[in-house]
Amino acid sequence: LLEPEAGSEIAIDWLNGRRTPDANQALQGAFAGLSLGTDTAKMFRALVEATCFGAKKIVDCFNEQEVNVKGLIGLGGVAKKSPFIMQMMSDVMNMPIRIHRSEQTCAAGAAMFAATAAGIYNNVEEAMAAMGQGFDTTYQPDPQRVPVYAARYEKYKKLGNFLETNLTNHQ
Repeated sequence: LLEPEAGSEIAIDWLNGRRTPDANQALQGAFAGLSLGTDTAKMFRALVEATCFGAKKIVDCFNEQEVNVKGLIGLGGVAKKSPFIMQMMSDVMNMPIRIHRSEQTCAAGAAMFAATAAGIYNNVEEAMAAMGQGFDTTYQPDPQRVPVYAARYEKYKKLGNFLETNLTNHQ
């Protein structure tokens, strides 16, 4: 596991513009803090962090608008195949992430809502209890890493603001 380091490389993952919140397709990605000692593993870690930080920005936006995020559920691809990424996401979010057991979680969720709308269940929670397949694992935030990622998240936001303010591609 590549441990987070307070002063290590940091990335902005806007390779196709910035996504929600505050979408801006003119923005581009960047790396900061590169040195001769930077290797591909550190660059990979910085990109994974950037993806996690982007997701945190979305969750923060929901919370600021009083749409409180109570928990996170991972499903499919990366969630099932990369403990490294999911642990980092849990550490960055500072909340547990449960990985859903089903290979067809989205379809199962749609079926739960349909069954509720059809009156088979009184509410979605009841449908989830009856139709859900449970979770394979839960990632818990590591209390040693959480403050390191919190500080790096602030750097990520500052770097993003700098890029947006000073280096936006005005074509």
